[in-house]
Amino acid sequence: MTAASSIIITLALIFYSIGVWSERLAGRLKPWHLGFFWLGLVCDTVGTGMMLEMAGGITPTIHATTGLLAIILMLIHALWATVVLLRRDERWIRSFHRFSLAVWLIWLIPYFSPMLLGLER
Repeated sequence: MTAASSIIITLALIFYSIGVWSERLAGRLKPWHLGFFWLGLVCDTVGTGMMLEMAGGITPTIHATTGLLAIILMLIHALWATVVLLRRDERWIRSFHRFSLAVWLIWLIPYFSPMLLGLER
């Protein structure tokens, strides 16, 4: 189960990175970017759930705290991107990548913290 959860979390990194960086390079939010945001969120949530099950619940650590924050931010990010695309506000469509990059950078903290802190996934 450790390997499966690590693979799913790594898929989250891949999907989320594709969405964030392709949006940034395009200079505008597109519907397919939104699909990758949601895929990343789903993989991260599933992988985190598997890890929580293995750990016997959430523990008050930096990894757990930043992981929860990252999932909440990813959800807000995906929901906000959905609203921006539905409203078709060109100003927001062109500037959304700033928020995306900030959320992605915060998401990297819980992804890499087990490696840096020597935690087992």
